[in-house]
Amino acid sequence: MDKLYYTIGEVAEMIGENASLVRYWSNEFSSFLKVRRSSRGDRRYTKEDIELIKQIHFLVNTKGMTLDGVAKALKGDKKSVDRQTKVIDSLKDIREQLEEVKKLL
Repeated sequence: MDKLYYTIGEVAEMIGENASLVRYWSNEFSSFLKVRRSSRGDRRYTKEDIELIKQIHFLVNTKGMTLDGVAKALKGDKKSVDRQTKVIDSLKDIREQLEEVKKLL
């Protein structure tokens, strides 16, 4: 990730979901996400926004939390949620590397 802003499609691809879900979460968690708009009205996401969306994705899909529960978790201890999402990202990277090694064998 080396761009300043990402489109909703790029964010959706990063988390493996569709753009409508990212749009929904952007609306539901507008107090946490400060999504910018382009001159055409397209949503633009920063790296911080993407990290928060990854945390929301983790809490909803992995932990099975409701949206109210996610909001409470984000208001509370964000560091533990952030740490867990970073661990999952690291494990996914390791898995991709191992799959590449397996292909070479």
